[in-house]
Amino acid sequence: MMGAMNKLTKKLTYDATAEAVTAMLDDPQFREEVLERQQVVRGSATIDGDVVTIEQVRAGDDLPSFARSFVGDEILIVQTENWTSPTSADVRLAIPGKPGEAVGTLELVESGGTTTETIALDISVKIPLVGGKIEKLIAGIIESALDVEQRVGREWLAR
Repeated sequence: MMGAMNKLTKKLTYDATAEAVTAMLDDPQFREEVLERQQVVRGSATIDGDVVTIEQVRAGDDLPSFARSFVGDEILIVQTENWTSPTSADVRLAIPGKPGEAVGTLELVESGGTTTETIALDISVKIPLVGGKIEKLIAGIIESALDVEQRVGREWLAR
């Protein structure tokens, strides 16, 4: 059965202004520290004007067998953020060569000195039978990656 997309909405909060969070997200060193802490096999972050590109390779070892047969021993995820304003971006996560992607938005909203980063993604994997399972798996991977990003971000802003 196709068509039922998995939606993921995640809120990250920081005790900082939206300006400070934007500056952090615009710093390749911050992005690379996040990748390091997410324990990716290898990764890189490049920022070119309003476009952030993060490439990460994750080990497939801890994936269930049905997913490992789809992605192999390693999974490459390319995350592209097109910043349309200082506080919002269009986000796309692609798995090159595989029929899966996540597309959505990132918004920063400041209120009383606290900034909330809301990431909303539609995850779709167009594979009969196991597509939905893999979508849920990808949602879980993205969610734990964002938990790490928030921890690193809070430490980064507190420095």
